[in-house]
Amino acid sequence: MTPHSILAGLIGRGIQASRTPALHEHEGDAQALRYLYRLIDADQLGVDDSALPRLLDAAQHTGFTGLNITFPFKQAILPLLDELSDEARGIGAVNTVVFKDGRRIGHNTDCLGFAEGLRRGLPGVARRQVVQMGAGGAGAAVAHALLAEEVESLVLFEVDRARGQALVDNLSARFGAGRAQLGENLAHTLATADGLVNTTPVGMAKLPGTPLPVELLHRRLWVAEIIYFPLETELLRHARALGCQTLDGGTMAVFQAVKAFELFSGRKADPIRMQAHFASLR
Repeated sequence: MTPHSILAGLIGRGIQASRTPALHEHEGDAQALRYLYRLIDADQLGVDDSALPRLLDAAQHTGFTGLNITFPFKQAILPLLDELSDEARGIGAVNTVVFKDGRRIGHNTDCLGFAEGLRRGLPGVARRQVVQMGAGGAGAAVAHALLAEEVESLVLFEVDRARGQALVDNLSARFGAGRAQLGENLAHTLATADGLVNTTPVGMAKLPGTPLPVELLHRRLWVAEIIYFPLETELLRHARALGCQTLDGGTMAVFQAVKAFELFSGRKADPIRMQAHFASLR
C-alpha cells in the first residue's frame, strides 16, 4: 500500500450488516485517501474460532494496515498480539489492531465510543446503580467506561461466572473495591437500579431476542444497547414502550470508528461528518 492508501478490515461473525466499512471508506473519500475496508466474516468463510490466528496472519501478510475485531474475538485475539496500548491492557480486550513495522499492536476504542455515546445520548441520567448484562470483550470496555463516567455501583450478570469475576477483579484493581460486583438476583437488583446496559450479542440480527425477561423492565430505568444492527433491538423496543430513556448502539459505533480511523490512517477524523453518514445509512 502507498503512504496515502489504507487497507483495513473487520474480523467477526455474522457481520454482513456492519456499517463500519461504509463509515471508514466515506471518511477516507472525504480526506482524499485511497481507503478500502473489507469484511472478514468467519460465518461466511465457514470456519470455527480456531481459524483466528490464520485470519490474522493472512491479513498481516497481504498488506492490511489494520483490523477491527468484533464478536466473538475481542479477548481471544490478545495472545496473538505483540503489544497492547495501556487502555487495551487495562480493559483486557481489543477491538482494533494496527500492523506496524512487522508488529501487531492492539488498541481498544470501544471504551471511548461507549462513554461518548452515554454523554451525548443520556446526559444527566442517574448513575447510582447500573446493571450490565454480559462481561465479554465488549462488556469489559463498557464496564470501564461506566465506572469512569461516575457510575457509583455496577452489578454484572454473566452466565460464565469465572469470566464475570475476572472482570470484577479487573475493575476493582482500577477503580477500587466495591464499585463492581457480580449479581445474584436479577429481578431484585433491577427493581432498584437506575440503568441497564446490554453488552451481550442477544438482540443482534443473527441472535434475536432479549438478554433478560422484558417483564423485569420498569419505566424508571434508562436502557442502553451496544448493538447497532438492528439499531432498534427488541430490548429497546420494549423499553421505549414503557417510557424508558434509551440509547441505541449507533453513537458508540461511530465514535469507536472515529478513533480506529485515526489509528489506521494517522489522520484526524471528522466525527460530525461520520455521524451524519451513519445516520444516512439507516
